[in-house]
Amino acid sequence: MEPKKNPKIAVGRNSGLYFALGLNVMLLFTYLTLEHKTYETTNTTIENIQMEDLFEEDIPITDLNTPPPPPPPPVLSAPETITVVEDAKEIEETVLESTETDQEEKIEERIVEVEEVLVEEVEEDISVPFSVVEKVPIFPGCIGTTNQELKDCFSKKINDHIIKNFRYPEAALELGVYGRVIVLFVVDKDGNVSHIKSRGPDKMLEKEAERIIGLLPKMKPGLQRGNPVTVPYSIPVNFQIQN
Repeated sequence: MEPKKNPKIAVGRNSGLYFALGLNVMLLFTYLTLEHKTYETTNTTIENIQMEDLFEEDIPITDLNTPPPPPPPPVLSAPETITVVEDAKEIEETVLESTETDQEEKIEERIVEVEEVLVEEVEEDISVPFSVVEKVPIFPGCIGTTNQELKDCFSKKINDHIIKNFRYPEAALELGVYGRVIVLFVVDKDGNVSHIKSRGPDKMLEKEAERIIGLLPKMKPGLQRGNPVTVPYSIPVNFQIQN
């Protein structure tokens, strides 16, 4: 018995392709449905605005027969005045002699006298450190035969002077300011204490330390090779608050 179906026509031959196409179409439709967005709309009124056309009025240009302006009046020139000038005086020309020299002309020798030049000696302000000066400044009341004894006496007298004239600033005491102040000063060639500088934790303490050093008496200046010299010196001043 022969089959009734045509073997050349296979209905299920492309069923897989059709299934895939249908599946993709459904997925696309589902995606578009999920991504679809709606917005709230408000009632708006649309009004018609009537605008009138503005017509510019053309003003005709008229040519008026106006007479031209009169010409300017002629300028009257002033009459020329003739002045009589006397003849200029004749100027005698001066003949300039040549200043060129030749080999035969001798040059006169001139003796230039040089006056004596006075050389003014300027005293140099030599500064020698306290530790190496040959003879240290002598504090009033210090007696010693060696330079080391004079150094020890100088340091002791300075400390006694600080203790005697020490006064704690009231403002610094109330604020609880304390610390060490290094005071620098020099004993100049005349024995005076000058160039007082200080460095410390607070301006109030520095000012008080400078005041104490400024009360030092005049001293006998230090000597280097028999000549008075400036000797710098530094000393610490301690400001402490005791309970």
